[in-house]
Amino acid sequence: MQLHGKIQELPKPAKLLVGFFILTLSFGFYTGLFFVNENTESTVSGVEEHYLGNEADEDALEMKFKKAEKEIITTVHNHVTSMSIIFLLLGSILLLTSIPKGLKKFLIIEPFISILLTFGGIWVLWSGVLWFKYIIMFSGMLLTLTFTTSVVLILIQLFKKNA
Repeated sequence: MQLHGKIQELPKPAKLLVGFFILTLSFGFYTGLFFVNENTESTVSGVEEHYLGNEADEDALEMKFKKAEKEIITTVHNHVTSMSIIFLLLGSILLLTSIPKGLKKFLIIEPFISILLTFGGIWVLWSGVLWFKYIIMFSGMLLTLTFTTSVVLILIQLFKKNA
């Protein structure tokens, strides 16, 4: 079955469904990024402090404590599960686009690697491997870049006139 380029052949109601789904999903995704920024200031030290606390820092404006194991497990579980579903749906829609196959393959596979590195990395950081905060930041940024690129390409392809 050939899926490449089929997004442009969808009937208008299906295009509207996909378009509004993508916009709503993006709202939720970027709201989550806003939440991350509020908690970590989008810095490597902020990520470390958010999960490991800052009790030793006497100059801290806000006291933070190391997250409990249950909280880490819940965070990792919820995010890995929900982000996997998000990128399964996004990847399924990407299959219908006519973007180059290599780019398509990258945008479909990469998010799953970044999900494991980002949220598995939070657990690794919490376990005491402090340098993993850099992996978390890099994979989180790559995940965001992949999401944004996928959304933009889907929206362009969705409303591109059928040739």
